[in-house]
Amino acid sequence: KFEYSKNSISLEKYDDVKREMKKRKKKKKRTRHFSQTYVSIYMSNLLFVIVGKNDNPLYKFQNFSTNLNENNEEGEFILFSALDLIDEVYWKNTSMYHKNIDKHEDYWVSAFISAGNIKFMLLHDFRNEDGIKNFFTEVYELYMKVLFNPFYKINTPITSKNFDKKIKILSKKYLRP
Repeated sequence: KFEYSKNSISLEKYDDVKREMKKRKKKKKRTRHFSQTYVSIYMSNLLFVIVGKNDNPLYKFQNFSTNLNENNEEGEFILFSALDLIDEVYWKNTSMYHKNIDKHEDYWVSAFISAGNIKFMLLHDFRNEDGIKNFFTEVYELYMKVLFNPFYKINTPITSKNFDKKIKILSKKYLRP
């Protein structure tokens, strides 16, 4: 890093250079601050699980930035305990999408139940009902495409990397606070 001293250039130029360096530092601080705020606004905590007919997990996607730990046993436990509530709601209401079935502290559980009794469950810490509903419908379409694959056995875990990539894209698109 090259630094100017009073001896090497005139005092006027020295002051000008100092002012310019201060402006650059302020600009860097502003952009850094903006990027930190941008990240914190759009990072949300969510756990998405597809549960099969026999209550066996078929697929899991998680994005936790705070509160719940990375192993997220707590999040899985919350979703597992909500399975009974989903069964009750399913027999009372015939719609596929069920919003905010359960609440645990700052987290809500939303669900989407297919005609074949496959449960799409989402544990989230934000309210965006339209986005969640759109996310579920597009994931359901992706799941139907997986079912059309002749090499996929029904009610077995989904291991497709392409499926995982598309779920990540859909979560970024629809699941924002």
